[in-house]
Amino acid sequence: MKFIDEAVITVQSGKGGSGCVSFRRERHIPRGGPDGGDGGRGGDVIMVSSSSKRTLYDFRYKKLLKAPNGTGGQGKDKTGKAGDDLIVDIPSGTIVSDTQTGQRIKDFTTPGEQVTIAEGGRGGLGNARFKTATHRTPRFAQPGEPGQTLSVKLDLKLIADVGLVGLPNAGKSTLISRISAATPKIGHYPFTTLTPNLGVVQPPFGEPFVVADIPGLIEGAHEGAGLGIKFLRHVERTRILVHLIDVTAIDPSDILGMFNTINKELQMYSAELVHKPQFIVLNKMDLTGANEMANRFKTSLGGSEVLMISAATGKGVKQLISKIVQLIDREHR
Repeated sequence: MKFIDEAVITVQSGKGGSGCVSFRRERHIPRGGPDGGDGGRGGDVIMVSSSSKRTLYDFRYKKLLKAPNGTGGQGKDKTGKAGDDLIVDIPSGTIVSDTQTGQRIKDFTTPGEQVTIAEGGRGGLGNARFKTATHRTPRFAQPGEPGQTLSVKLDLKLIADVGLVGLPNAGKSTLISRISAATPKIGHYPFTTLTPNLGVVQPPFGEPFVVADIPGLIEGAHEGAGLGIKFLRHVERTRILVHLIDVTAIDPSDILGMFNTINKELQMYSAELVHKPQFIVLNKMDLTGANEMANRFKTSLGGSEVLMISAATGKGVKQLISKIVQLIDREHR
C-alpha cells in the first residue's frame, strides 16, 4: 500500500435556501399580508485535526467534499432549515493551502484545531421582509447565495508513529522491509542505514501506521558520536519505540549491556525519550543458540515483556504488528 501524504481536493459549502413568496390566507382575513419566510443558510466545510487519523488515505478517491444546502423558506414566516456543517477530519501535521494562490490556509500542528475552509451561502430573504408602507404586497423574494468552492492541497508533515531503535546490525532495515513496502539498503556492516527510512504498515485491521527505521545508535551518540545527534532527533518525533536487539550479539558476560547502552543514550539526549512507550524485541531467533540467550536475557531483565522474532524468516512478525497497533491505539485515546 502506498503511503498517502498529499492530496488535492475540492471543498464546496452549501448553497443558501431561497426566500419564500407567500401571503397570509385565512378565513375572515381576505387581504392578509406577506408571510414568506427566509431560506436557511448553507452548511460550512470545517476541517478539524484529529489524533485518530494518521494518513491522508481517506482522500485518495474522495476528491469532492460538499456540505448540504439550506432549504427554502415557507409560508407563515417559517425559516428554512440550515444545512448541516460538513466536518472533515485530517491528521495532525497537515498543511492546507489554496491551490490557486498557493497561500497557506492553516497548519494543523496539534489535535483538536479547526478552521472553516468554506462558508455556507446566506439564505435568501422571504417576501415578508420587503413589505413597506408603500409596498404592502411584495411578490418577490431573494434567492439563496451560492456556497464557496475551493480547491485545496493537503500536505502531511510526516511524524512517524513508531521508531525502531537499536545498535547497528540489530536488523532494523530487514524488519522494516518485511513489514512495509520500504526498501532500505541492507548489509552486514555498521551504519548501513545513514538516513532514517520510513515505511507504512497496513495491519489486518485499523489505519496504516508509519514506522521509522532509525539508523543504528552507538555509545556516545548523545554527544554526536557517529551521526548520533541527527538520528536522535528523529527518535524524538516518534510516538512509541521498538527496541530491537540482535539476540546472537548479546555478550554472555554482560547480558543487558546492549540494552542499557541504547537506553542510556536516549536518556542522555532527552529525559522525555525514556518515558515514551517502549517494548523490547529480540531479533534473529532463527539462528543457532538464540533460544538459550533469549531465556537468559528475559531472566536478567525481569518482568518486562519481550517479543521474539526473526525479521529474516517472518517468525513472530504478525504478533509484533499486533502489539504495535495496540500501543498506538492506547496512545491515541
